[in-house]
Amino acid sequence: MTDITVFSGHAHREFAEEMCAILGVELSASRLSRFSNDCLQVQLRANCRQRDVYIVQPLVPPTQENLMELLMMVDAARGASAAHVTVVMPHYAYARSDKKDAPRISIGGRLVADLIATAGANRVLTMALHAEQVHGFFSMPVDHLTALPVIAQHYRSRDLSNAVVVSPDFGNAKDANHFARMLGVPMAAGSKRRLADDTVVIDAIVGEVAGKDVIMLDDEIATAGSVIELIDTVRSYGVNSISVACTHGLFSGKALERLNAQKDISEIVATNTVPAPVGLDRLNVISVAPMFAEAVRRINCGESVSGLFSDKTTYGE
Repeated sequence: MTDITVFSGHAHREFAEEMCAILGVELSASRLSRFSNDCLQVQLRANCRQRDVYIVQPLVPPTQENLMELLMMVDAARGASAAHVTVVMPHYAYARSDKKDAPRISIGGRLVADLIATAGANRVLTMALHAEQVHGFFSMPVDHLTALPVIAQHYRSRDLSNAVVVSPDFGNAKDANHFARMLGVPMAAGSKRRLADDTVVIDAIVGEVAGKDVIMLDDEIATAGSVIELIDTVRSYGVNSISVACTHGLFSGKALERLNAQKDISEIVATNTVPAPVGLDRLNVISVAPMFAEAVRRINCGESVSGLFSDKTTYGE
């Protein structure tokens, strides 16, 4: 690692600290100030001149505050003559705003991508964007990581002879199918209709789940509306056990209350792309900081990042 400087916003400092510990570099200091009119000011308190600068900040609640801090940190690094600025954004919240599905609405995923570019970022390193087309919203190189190999590594430690991977909808079926192939098990999917942001209906399950050990896989769990609906549906098929897995475990709104009430969930697996919630029963958090650290090392050394997508790669060993 040469000429690298890493900063972290306030969204998930623990993730940045773990990543830096793996890389063997110091997490540089920054300061966030708030004026009396509620405007923010960011100061980077380490040398950036002609250095490879990495700014770690997932977009998590309070999302707008964390976004503004990220933009100002990128702008500060550019103004300090950084040679290259990479935004390390484990979770891109605005990826869900990826299409115009109602009159006169903003496509926030594209707008925020433009803001990051305007601020001065040269590259984005992120994980599990909500939809593949969001990658194309950025006018700069994007290294789009997947947590599926890490989650698969977790599940391989158990008996999977009776397991089936279930996607809550057909939109996530491609990733669920890839995950199922990693584990060597079949896949099924729910037929889902979304009525509102936190209200969905799953009419049926396409695939065989009766008597099976179900592993529910989704890219993100926010209010847990889809997960609870899927649990109710697969339960009616007489499944043997239920495990829930996701990359981004936001668990917002009534998610904790809803999930804690489901006593037949054996385990909830999420990665640490976002801060873990307090009070969620049976939660098992898997770190993807080693994968991000290896991606940063490869970017800095000019090596290929595509090898990180292999399900044969292990991390943190």
